[in-house]
Amino acid sequence: MTAGARALSWVLLAGLVAACSKASPGHTSNASSSSVPSGAVPVVATPPPPPAPPPPSIVRSEGMPGSFAPLARRADPAVATVKARVERQQPGGRRRTVAEGLGTAFVYDPEGYLLTNNHVIEGATDILVSFVDGRDIKATVVGRDKHTDVAVLKVDEKGLPSLPLGDSDFIEVGDWVVAIGNPFGLSHTVSAGILSAKGRTRDDVKGLDPSGYFNFLQTDASINPGNSGGPLLNLKGEVVGINAAVRANANNIGFAIPINMVRQLLPMLLRDGKIRRSQVGVIVDVLNSIEAGRLKRPDRKGAWVKTVVAGGPAERAGIAPDDVIIGFEGNAISDPNELRWMASIAGVNKTVTLRVARLERVFDVRLTLGELPEINEEPDEP
Repeated sequence: MTAGARALSWVLLAGLVAACSKASPGHTSNASSSSVPSGAVPVVATPPPPPAPPPPSIVRSEGMPGSFAPLARRADPAVATVKARVERQQPGGRRRTVAEGLGTAFVYDPEGYLLTNNHVIEGATDILVSFVDGRDIKATVVGRDKHTDVAVLKVDEKGLPSLPLGDSDFIEVGDWVVAIGNPFGLSHTVSAGILSAKGRTRDDVKGLDPSGYFNFLQTDASINPGNSGGPLLNLKGEVVGINAAVRANANNIGFAIPINMVRQLLPMLLRDGKIRRSQVGVIVDVLNSIEAGRLKRPDRKGAWVKTVVAGGPAERAGIAPDDVIIGFEGNAISDPNELRWMASIAGVNKTVTLRVARLERVFDVRLTLGELPEINEEPDEP
């Protein structure tokens, strides 16, 4: 018998002894490892390897809402249809309706305060807000600002359903959002999508007021004429934006005013009815790559000073053309839009600190902000 055959016979014998031990209850085998020849190979059952983990999901299933119905059901009572009528007085004292507008508003304060777009109510002589429960209530304008397209309305009604204001800085591109409004007069229409971009300016949305201040949230939730002034909600039911604009010939691209921008305006609108804007006294532009090289800047961040207004705060503080303003009150300035916004709401006659880059030199400048002249906002008489 060969050595291989002998080893196999020992393996079979060991298996037979083990089987007999199991078949005879109470019998204990006295076999030990010394009884197995040194040349034998023990048979050991190897468990199968664990399955490979699945690849990570791009969108986790627990992050996807099963339905937007509960959110819409809670929010809808706080959303109102806005009917704005514009009248003009004719010779002889007669009044003639020249326009009727339709938009959306939402209650943010249960004491009767609503937010909407300025263009929804601009020039209106009568404003009516209609709720989903059938109530029609006359509203008045508490404050409005054409340059951000924000307006605050007030109704003589207490204890209204209201929507909480969220944090538009916290929401991220790719997050779910829900819009509620009255597109084409189809009241209380709900649409859903994602936040598709942030920081869109008037350069991205053509046809807007060139003197306006815009930092839009972009969404693919359907926003159409009539949605203007309605809420853009996160999945907690908090307002993160006021739906405001659509881009012509675009497919499902809408824009909303960030609610954090509105929060900064609300105290002034409630107190003064308008925004009294402050200014640095410079005309600024984007720093392109050619000018960045000429001015020895390591990047293109900041607001490039092209012109200094004669006799204005900047000239009195020693700011010169070709300076680059890179900070305002400790906040970094990445582009001219940020400087325009921060300077405009800081406060007339407030003393602030600007960080300025002049070639390789970086230094701080203290100056007292002036008042930005108001532009006539009243519509022309027909």
